[in-house]
Amino acid sequence: MSRITDIIHSVPVDPLTGSISVPVYQTSTFVQEAPGVHKGYDYARSNNPTRKALEDIIAKLEGGDNAFAFATGLAAIDAVAKLLSSGDEIIAVDDIYGGAYRLFTHIYEKLGIKIHYVDTTDAENILEFINEKTKFIWIESPTNPTLKVTDIQKVSEIAKPFGALVVVDNTFASPVAQLPFELGADIIIHSATKYIAGHSDLVAGLVVTKTPELSEKIKFIQNATGGILGPWDCFLAIRGIETLELRVRQQSENASKIAEYLTTRQEIDKVYYPGLTTHKNHEIAKRQQNGLFGGVISFSLKEDTVEAANQFVTSTNYFKLAESLGGVKSLLCHPAQMTHASIPREKRLSSGVQDSLIRLSCGIEDVEDLIKDIENALGTLKLEVKGQKLEAQ
Repeated sequence: MSRITDIIHSVPVDPLTGSISVPVYQTSTFVQEAPGVHKGYDYARSNNPTRKALEDIIAKLEGGDNAFAFATGLAAIDAVAKLLSSGDEIIAVDDIYGGAYRLFTHIYEKLGIKIHYVDTTDAENILEFINEKTKFIWIESPTNPTLKVTDIQKVSEIAKPFGALVVVDNTFASPVAQLPFELGADIIIHSATKYIAGHSDLVAGLVVTKTPELSEKIKFIQNATGGILGPWDCFLAIRGIETLELRVRQQSENASKIAEYLTTRQEIDKVYYPGLTTHKNHEIAKRQQNGLFGGVISFSLKEDTVEAANQFVTSTNYFKLAESLGGVKSLLCHPAQMTHASIPREKRLSSGVQDSLIRLSCGIEDVEDLIKDIENALGTLKLEVKGQKLEAQ
């Protein structure tokens, strides 16, 4: 069976009515025949049929034991972090999502959790920090926003002798391109807001677990803390999954062409995209992402200033200035002022997030229209070349 057929038919037909779409069970509670005697559902925080359908679909797509849907991606990250105890340590990718950095730094460090931020593009860097207290190696691959790629299999081989769990944020790649469990990971996280749902109309988070033991622990945390995803948003996420492969493939194709175009422009300093052969870990991405490099590109300007970035991001037409990514409509953002504003400037710079860094989320529009949009925005910039101010060509 092809991957796309498997994805489409992972969405179940309703056994009660034959509905081709999963019903929205918009209810807070369920009638019981007697105390404790019910059809598997008693209270909507603990379980809901629409949410269960989404969780089963995601578990199947990622090849996990179980999955759990949360109200946001950060709620999913928080649920996994709650597996830790005071004194535990995390080795986290240095170019980490700003919300995760804020959560770790301002909440979990206060509770006695120590975090080491490491450039995991070279897995050997982990060896300097891993010890018997290390409980998680926390990877985003590709990372947000500089698209760093980590060899998940190699990291997993390093982690196992220490008993550390490998947690992979698979948001940027999606299960269409990358299956971290096959590479040795233990827990997968998604901001389902992005590619999973795919239409910029909900926020959601997912945790996928590899083993029954981890499933039991995350299920307990989900029920005990209550940060669940509501049934309507579950329905929308399921709707999005049905076109996941088609969207990701088109977005990846668009991004590949745009990334190549950006490398030809004199206004651009660096282009970050795993599909470029100049990318540090291009071969690793090619291997572990099934030849799909994703729909996100970042680039920095030769005029490395916030002002230049502002000029660009406010001059596009089809690329809309907004937080988030992964939707059918193209978006762009300035991480230093938006998604990564919570990270101190020195830390941002050390992980490669320059003042002029711009992140593009390529949608499914005609790629020539998107390239023309970028060309027009670049045309509003002014460059200083050899001491002379030149209009961008």
